[in-house]
Amino acid sequence: MSTHRFSALFAAALVMAPALALAADKQIISIGIGTQNTTTNTVTGGIVIKEMKLLEKYLPKTGKYKDVEWKIDWQNFTSGPPVTNGMVAGKLQIGMMGDYPLLVNGATGQQNKGNETQLIAVIAYNAFGAGNGVVVHKDSPYYELADLKGKTVSVPFGSAAHGMMLQAMQERGWPDSFWNLVSQSPEVGTTNLQEKKIDGHGDFVPFAELLPYRGFARKIFDGAQTKVPTFHGVVVRKDFADKYPEAVVAYIRALMEANDWVRKNPKQAAQQIEQWTKIEKEVAYIFLGPGGIHTLDPTIKPRWLDTIKTAFGVLNKMGRVKEFNLDAWVNESYVRQAFKERSQDYEAQKQTLANYDIEGKDPVCKVAVTRPKDAGEIWLAGPDGGEIVPTSSPSCTLAGIRQYEAAGRKVAVAYVFDKALGIKVFADKAFYAVDTRDPKNPVAVPYLLKKDAEAAAAQAGGKLATYAEALGLAATKLTVAAGK
Repeated sequence: MSTHRFSALFAAALVMAPALALAADKQIISIGIGTQNTTTNTVTGGIVIKEMKLLEKYLPKTGKYKDVEWKIDWQNFTSGPPVTNGMVAGKLQIGMMGDYPLLVNGATGQQNKGNETQLIAVIAYNAFGAGNGVVVHKDSPYYELADLKGKTVSVPFGSAAHGMMLQAMQERGWPDSFWNLVSQSPEVGTTNLQEKKIDGHGDFVPFAELLPYRGFARKIFDGAQTKVPTFHGVVVRKDFADKYPEAVVAYIRALMEANDWVRKNPKQAAQQIEQWTKIEKEVAYIFLGPGGIHTLDPTIKPRWLDTIKTAFGVLNKMGRVKEFNLDAWVNESYVRQAFKERSQDYEAQKQTLANYDIEGKDPVCKVAVTRPKDAGEIWLAGPDGGEIVPTSSPSCTLAGIRQYEAAGRKVAVAYVFDKALGIKVFADKAFYAVDTRDPKNPVAVPYLLKKDAEAAAAQAGGKLATYAEALGLAATKLTVAAGK
């Protein structure tokens, strides 16, 4: 080798040396995140952040993190307990799950020193417990929880739905032998219910809405009947949070941006969520759209902690959770910092239970929507996902369905609000109490549960109606309106 060529190679090596040193010094920090992609109330904490790369947007890259490479490992599960197992094993640093699994997560971490977890934020909630539910086959003769006495009922053990069922049993004074309760995953329970191998299936979001939507199930019990709040939250390994607090705040900021994205265009979000999760957009929308069953809000409200205390009472009575330090588990510092960085008032948000509501002009009855809990929506099929039309009342919703169908428009789905429970329901899955005292203006009031519709109809001197019957009465209303 010539002296000139050797000198050139040596000079090149000197130039490359700092780059090689930097590469060698680069620190890799791994974040394992346990998600539940098909659990609709966790999507803004998981699949939305992942697909939109929102966490990468907020992870720190300066200061002590300037030489850090973040490695994000997304792991999807169908329920909370496997997420807890992954966190205890140190394979996951962040996880998301419902209230009962969250309690077990916290208690398990406290029993395994060095593996403690902390509740750092909430993803979504329903202040009265809606979301979990019990369904039967659509041809089933059972309409109430009590009808399942002595029957085989499945539920994913350790889930929020399991906790709801245990709580319902304790409230009613039912013994453990009241029914044959067996553990089945959502997938197995769905198949067995469809094939009529079980009498009922209890499950968490979105299955108590999804299975009726798919046409083979009917809901007979909703968590809202317990009046105990339910929520899905985010937990983090304490050792990871203590070491990398900025990463935890970054995750919550990503969660908050995901929430904003859903609320800004809920129809588009529902369509995208369907592509990512295979959960139908109409089902995603009933949870996360305006007036949806669950409210997106990361704040940790005192009543959610009361829910955890209730859950502890249920599981402690059964000997499943013996000790739990709630104060050591809850850590609001990270979500407070995320609010501060977004210039938002954490305390003000913590005090409110407001959701975003249905609004706009009802094109059917030609009035503005002024009472969101009496409103409805009609999702018309069409290009780009169709059009979602607001309606001002259940009667206007039913009349609108008839009107659009008569005009050759396909109605993909329609939504109304249960008068007793206050939750959004599919119009075609509801029962109706119909007041026909004014034959020219029949008034239909929707209820999820048959017994509630029967009681309301009896009180008003009206009659119980199925969806098809209520639609027939809506035709009367349209005829009258056309003659005016």
